[in-house]
Amino acid sequence: MNDVLLDQAQHHTSVMVEPHTPMTFTNAKLVLPDQVMEGTLAVDKGSISDLSTGDVSNALDCEGDYLLPGLVELHTDHLENHYKPRPGVKWNAISAVQAHDAQIACSGITTVFDALRVGMEDNADLSAQDMRTMADAIEIGQQEGRLRADHFIHLRCEVSADNCIEGFDLFSDDPRVRLASLMDHTPGQRQFCSLEQFELYYKTTKGFSDEQLRDFTQNMQERAKRNSDKNRRAIAERAKAADMMLASHDDATLAHVKEAVQFGINVAEFPTTLEAAKASHEAGMAVLMGAPNVVRGKSHSGNISARELAEAGYLDVLSSDYVPVSLLQAAFLLAQQTDQISLPEAVQKVTKIPAEAVGLRERGALEVGRRADLVQVRMVGDVPIVRGVWRKGYRVA
Repeated sequence: MNDVLLDQAQHHTSVMVEPHTPMTFTNAKLVLPDQVMEGTLAVDKGSISDLSTGDVSNALDCEGDYLLPGLVELHTDHLENHYKPRPGVKWNAISAVQAHDAQIACSGITTVFDALRVGMEDNADLSAQDMRTMADAIEIGQQEGRLRADHFIHLRCEVSADNCIEGFDLFSDDPRVRLASLMDHTPGQRQFCSLEQFELYYKTTKGFSDEQLRDFTQNMQERAKRNSDKNRRAIAERAKAADMMLASHDDATLAHVKEAVQFGINVAEFPTTLEAAKASHEAGMAVLMGAPNVVRGKSHSGNISARELAEAGYLDVLSSDYVPVSLLQAAFLLAQQTDQISLPEAVQKVTKIPAEAVGLRERGALEVGRRADLVQVRMVGDVPIVRGVWRKGYRVA
């Protein structure tokens, strides 16, 4: 961490004091792991101390709203939009983290893995040092009590990039890094098996001409030949040595899944085919798909629908990806639109399962002894309203 910023953090008293005063929520639809129970939940010293049917007096009246565990987000690309809100503009990093955090918490997310890029395109608008700057700001925000949610870091490792390992090593001593994904966006495979979809995406986002796109595609494919295999192995070895969880990304084939198994992958992010999702799920990996995919009913890259995987029984975890509010909405939509999935089962996909997939077993469920990370939700039509958020029993939104 930047020495000046660290010194500031160490000499600042946290403003988010976690209280030990017991509190009780009543008249709530408690979304437990296996049922929705109308009743009362008690909190003591930041943990759930009791669950019971019926209402009590002298408690916070939830007015019949749902009470859920705080949502757990494993992969959001949202922070960069606050740090770089316009071309050529870099915002104050701590302010950017606070703005991102506020939107995360007000979406019902109490635990978030902020995805930071490792391995940049040649013409990337942000550098590895920018990623380190954002990570430092996350640490300062957490130490100073600025942040509502509990933040960890997820390194999105573009293994085809020449500077992938160099960027990864900037985070070698960062305890907030708990997850790394092995990504390869080379055209012609994984997310972009369809070159047509690749061309559409990059012409839209980069404004490339046909000639520029041809040169860009050729450079990416040549870069992948140089780097992808060796960097994938190197990141996997570093992650294992650091006791860091690993995720695969955009697996499309059985060969991709076999490789993921060999690397000890915990989470299979955004598999692009039913074949890959099924194989990943059966291999014991938590299959993660985008909540925007559920809300929209399709993938923005033209790959498999998350609802199709849910109906087949191969969807374990949802991630808000690029739209924080989508996570809660997708859970309720899955329960409403998929006969095989109840509301408690859908909620587990955004709480208990992602928490346990990355080793955070003390949170993610309304169970006695678990952390009192809570979200009060009212359904109005198809769009849920977050009416209150608590982290370890402390109200943050």
